Amino acid sequence: MQVSAHYAPLLSALVTLVLTFALATGRVGAIAQDIPNERSLHDKPVPRSGGVALMAGVLCGWALLTQSLVWWILMPVLGLFALSLLDDLRGLPAATRLAGHFIAALAAVIGAGVSLPWFVPVLLFVVWMTNLYNFMDGSDGLAGGMALLGFGGYGIGAWLAGDEGFALLNFSVAAAAAGFLLFNFHPAKIFMGDAGSIPLGFLAAAFGVSGWQAGYWPCWFPLLVFSPFVADATVTLLKRARRGEKLSQAHRGHYYQRLVQMGWGHRNTALAEYALMLLAGISALWGIGAGNAGQGYLLLGWSVVYLALMMSIDMYWRQFAGKKEL
Repeated sequence: MQVSAHYAPLLSALVTLVLTFALATGRVGAIAQDIPNERSLHDKPVPRSGGVALMAGVLCGWALLTQSLVWWILMPVLGLFALSLLDDLRGLPAATRLAGHFIAALAAVIGAGVSLPWFVPVLLFVVWMTNLYNFMDGSDGLAGGMALLGFGGYGIGAWLAGDEGFALLNFSVAAAAAGFLLFNFHPAKIFMGDAGSIPLGFLAAAFGVSGWQAGYWPCWFPLLVFSPFVADATVTLLKRARRGEKLSQAHRGHYYQRLVQMGWGHRNTALAEYALMLLAGISALWGIGAGNAGQGYLLLGWSVVYLALMMSIDMYWRQFAGKKEL
């Protein structure tokens, strides 16, 4: 591998940092504004053009890693970025967005060589990850921190497996997220918008599937690395479906949103999520080398942790909601 390839993460971070600063402080970034709605945890319009800077940084870093890039990662990412940017600027029907997500997921699953009986479950996993990352991008610094730690974990896993090129692809995404996070941490001066969150969600799934198919990690590894997002978004969706709520309607029912509303605030909620993300990632990396029994205990242990955390938040939320009604 060429020496210049090792500078890819640094280039990603610098490009994202400079462009995010320009978008957060200039008039161009105000073209796409995040207007507060029923889902929002902020009360003033904030530019949501940060995804442009983030993806520009990622692509600039990847330009030094062309030998490691594959079409079924690059082309869907570009397509999702364009589709999501258009949605940020003008708004698109949900059916159009979902169709684009399925096309991108189909390309990734076929490209990764996923075969039956895994094909359909993995396809749905990629689509779900693409969307849940967007659902979880509702609090200052949350999605950016998850990208930094999650793709950093992927990069370490690939490095340990001996695939330097794949590791640098992931490290470049993590580095771009770090550059963006400097302006997105509370109080956020800019959000990433769909143009950032949708491609990141897709990459979290596609890179996870790619590493699994290459034998770098077990199939559960991506789920555990990104488990703070996966657990919150999945359980919240199931609870809303059980209550018969319209799933496309904006809401503030995610666990991270409830923590913010109960007084934790954006900063403390993000820091707590970072700690959870870091522990999940470290344990996932440890679990790669563990035997079947060790991996089983690891997943069982994390299931208990998330169950306990969710039950605790639900209990305190009921008390909080009861006090508000008085």
